[in-house]
Amino acid sequence: MTHSTGTANWTLLTNHAHVLMVIAERPTIRVREIAAATGVTERSVQRIIGDLEAAGFVRHERVGRRNRYIVDATCRSGHPLESEVDVEQLAGMMMTDLEEVLS
Repeated sequence: MTHSTGTANWTLLTNHAHVLMVIAERPTIRVREIAAATGVTERSVQRIIGDLEAAGFVRHERVGRRNRYIVDATCRSGHPLESEVDVEQLAGMMMTDLEEVLS
């Protein structure tokens, strides 16, 4: 069953979750493309990636002039409601086909 939120100005997932899902789907994606896919500014994406790296969810490596992101699929959230589910399980529950959104 699909629920419509009408004119609601909130989403069920945080921007951090959105950025993490996009990175997991396309590890070589650029910040500009993440911003377009998630609807947040490039500056916000950079801050969120920094937060995700500091928490151990993501790390990056330089490949030429670009970054390649590596998601730690075994990382777990510190929130009690999410602590039993790792990133891989969470992404599996929420990601159906981001490629359509990212195209």
